[in-house]
Amino acid sequence: MSPHTPIDDVTVVGAGPAGALAALMLARRGLRVRLVDRARFPRPKLCGDTLNPGALASLAPLLDVDTLRPFGLPLAGMRLSGPGGVTVTGRYPAGLTGLSVTRLVLDARLLDVARLAGVMVEDGVVVRGPATGSGVVHGVRIVTASGEREHRSRLVLGCDGRASALARACGLAHTPRSPRRWAFGVYVHGVQGVDPAYGEMHVRDGSYLGIAPVAGGLANVCLVLPRLRAAGAVGRPWEAIRDAVAADVLLRERFADARLASDPVVLGPVAVDVARAGVPGMLLAGDASGFVDPMTGDGLRLAIDGAQLAAAIAIEVLEGRLAADAAASALATARRRAFAAKWRFNRGLRALVDAPSLVRAATLAARAWPGAFEAMVRYAGDARLAA
Repeated sequence: MSPHTPIDDVTVVGAGPAGALAALMLARRGLRVRLVDRARFPRPKLCGDTLNPGALASLAPLLDVDTLRPFGLPLAGMRLSGPGGVTVTGRYPAGLTGLSVTRLVLDARLLDVARLAGVMVEDGVVVRGPATGSGVVHGVRIVTASGEREHRSRLVLGCDGRASALARACGLAHTPRSPRRWAFGVYVHGVQGVDPAYGEMHVRDGSYLGIAPVAGGLANVCLVLPRLRAAGAVGRPWEAIRDAVAADVLLRERFADARLASDPVVLGPVAVDVARAGVPGMLLAGDASGFVDPMTGDGLRLAIDGAQLAAAIAIEVLEGRLAADAAASALATARRRAFAAKWRFNRGLRALVDAPSLVRAATLAARAWPGAFEAMVRYAGDARLAA
């Protein structure tokens, strides 16, 4: 970034799905948009690697989702197991599928589309925090080889993830006291019995392990543990996963020949609460606007739709129809209308994981009434948005 660069209309910080899509929408509106990220792309990213049917439907107006399919696997639904080995399968409605695709592929494709729309994409850029004056954000503070400086823009979108430097610098984000969980994720060769058409969720007492099939015969394995059990595992993530499956009668044989295909990644504490959707001159989207955990597999759908909501509010501000100091409140209202029911559903499932007796009862009930479980899978997969 040159010190003489004209002021941008929008600086988007964070080039994951939320940032790339928000930048894309704004550029297509004719705005001057700069998208920055500290990482160098393409890069791997710990994620469930699943676009559910609703996420694909939300993406379709923005890019040709068929360009992603050669790099992924179509998903027909989800398999769930509970303590004791009770296993049930839930399918999406006929004609609907999700897509397993790695973030390495997805993020690179979204950035390509954003560039074609005129977004100025700059990776390897460290953003220290917002640049402010008179209580209004007017840009970001960039760290370069020659030191720290300001880069100005009319509006900033913070899409820089659950550890958002922008949200924390403005006092908007904090780690809640509960739930406190850590995620341990890795790509693995040699997991037996992985059906390429189904994701898996194995819920145990206070923890869960997800398995997502990935193109190339790999499995994305993610173990989520509560704080006390995670404390001794943070320094040994692969061993923590192996210990969990070795103690599980349903999983241990399936992992007998499992071997690493990537370096394990640890995130935690996973949950982040955000008090407001932004401040004057800055709005938040994606995981920067709040994150709990990946259990329901709908994180990408919420990021995609949240990006569209943030971009729509940003356009209202930049085109003079909404005051900058009213934008965060307007975005929060739009997010509640769009996501409140799903947030309640997700909170209910997370509470279920923390109650072992309820987990056992729920899995038995799902086996006795598979139609009810299929309805839950369809709701978690946002199938109604794709119908």
